[in-house]
Order: sequence, then C-alpha cells, then structure tokens
Amino acid sequence: MEHPVFSGTAHDPDGARFAVVGISNMPTDWAQVLRGLAGGDLTLLTVPPATGTTAAGAAVTAPDRPAAGPPSLSMTPPSVLDLNAYLMYALGKAARRRLQDRLTARGLRLWHLTVLALLSDLGPQMKTVLAARLDMNASDLVRIVNDLVKTGYVDCARDPEDRRRIVVRLTPEGGSALAELGADIASADDEVLAPLDAEERRLLSSLLRRVHTHLEAGARTAARP
Repeated sequence: MEHPVFSGTAHDPDGARFAVVGISNMPTDWAQVLRGLAGGDLTLLTVPPATGTTAAGAAVTAPDRPAAGPPSLSMTPPSVLDLNAYLMYALGKAARRRLQDRLTARGLRLWHLTVLALLSDLGPQMKTVLAARLDMNASDLVRIVNDLVKTGYVDCARDPEDRRRIVVRLTPEGGSALAELGADIASADDEVLAPLDAEERRLLSSLLRRVHTHLEAGARTAARP
C-alpha cells in the first residue's frame, strides 16, 4: 500500500497528454489502480517520489515537462475569505474544538464551564433563573447541574432569605476548578491567536465584545412580547 497522494502524466493512443492525480483518505495501492488505467489503452508516465521510483517500485521515465508538486489539500475557497461571517464561523469552530479538548480532559463540557462561570460572576442562583440567563431548556439545565453536583463543583441549598427556594452555589472545589480551567482556556487562546501580538489581541477582543453586545441587545429586543 502506498501514500494517499499520487500524481503523474498519461497519454492516449493518439499521443494527447493529460495529468493524472490520485488522492485518497485511506491507504491505497496506487500501483494496482494505475495498472487498471493502463489496461484501458493509456500509457502512463509516473512522477517519481523522492527515491526516484514509481509507486510500484520500478524505475521511471521522466515526463517532457517538470511535474507539478502535490495538489493543495486546503478546502477553503479564496472568495469566502472576504466574508466576515464565514471567518468568524471558521475561527470559532477551531477555537471551540481546542476549548472542548481541554474540557473533555477534565470530564466537562462547554455548558459545565458556562454554569460555573455564571455562578462565580453572579453568586448563587435558582435553577429556573440559571436556565433563563443561559437561554437553556430547564431539563437540560438540571442535567448540567446534576453533573456538577456529582463532581463536587456546585451544591444545591435552601436560600437563607427564602427557605422555600433552592439555589445552586459554587463550592470551593468548583472555584478552584474554574481557576484551573481559566489557565487551560488561556492556552487555547494562545494557540488560536498565535499570529497576533498583544496589542492586536486587545484590539480584537474589544471589537468582538462590541459585536457581541450588539447581538445580545438584539436578542433581548426580539424576545420581548
């Protein structure tokens, strides 16, 4: 079995020359593929790899013109790079993947982090209030809270001001875990923003906050009856 990318040239019985490029996302026996093509009245001239042999290991005859390098595997059409919405989507996807990797290593998901951060910022909250603030289905929120209770990062207790109410509170263990997650998130930021210096990062953060504030305000307006 050979490498997943193979290129070469061929010509038909009349001598017309054209390029042959093979790409596979799994190990492929290119020698067998090319033998099949040759059986269809095609004469094949393969581009030698660095060792100077074909995919089948035999010596080759160089084509008339230098062969181009392997095709680019980038799947981003250049025109979409002019679309800010696409760039935000693509960069957000990459950032989310890195963040999720850090969270998964600690047995958590993004919603767990969000609940911990909200409790740290705003203090104890009723489950219904948490769900409303996070725009989550109440049953989904209960599952997230139950997960965090099992880890010891939050607990549920009666509100001292109204004993009829149950509130969710961040525990000291949860505060420590959140601080550690902050370091993990910072390392993910560093990976994504590696091309930017400190001033460029501050500017990007400021611009993203402005856009986020605008969108958040629009969502609140749309939610009003």
